[in-house]
Amino acid sequence: MTPNAKTAEDRLATLGIHLPDAPTPFGAYVPAVQTGNLLFLSGMLATSGHTATVVGIVGKDLDVNAGREAAHTAGLNVLALAKQHLGSLNRVSRVVRLRLRRRDAGVYRAPEGRRCHVGIASRCFRRPRHSSAPPGQPVKATGTPQ
Repeated sequence: MTPNAKTAEDRLATLGIHLPDAPTPFGAYVPAVQTGNLLFLSGMLATSGHTATVVGIVGKDLDVNAGREAAHTAGLNVLALAKQHLGSLNRVSRVVRLRLRRRDAGVYRAPEGRRCHVGIASRCFRRPRHSSAPPGQPVKATGTPQ
């Protein structure tokens, strides 16, 4: 990364990362809610448009590499949705919480998927440290990994 990449959007451009169009919801919910200076995003899936790109459970239907790719796609979708809602990723001062789920109970390599989200966040934003939350929902209705 060059020292000239001072903003989140400059850093993404320097890295050659192009964001997809922001995903549309699969249900009757809003994908983003802002209150004050906080932006909350709904759970993100590995989708392109309104189609799941990867379906299955890591360790059961998918190998770790497929899970990692799904996490990367979902991470790009997170950034795309934040940019659509805020107008620019340069308005983001900090990522507070990242949450990753959807793996078979016997798979202990889930942090690899989380590192995809964290890797994208740390390359885009200056303050990548965030909190984490244990999964509470084992299966998404669409069957996509997160």
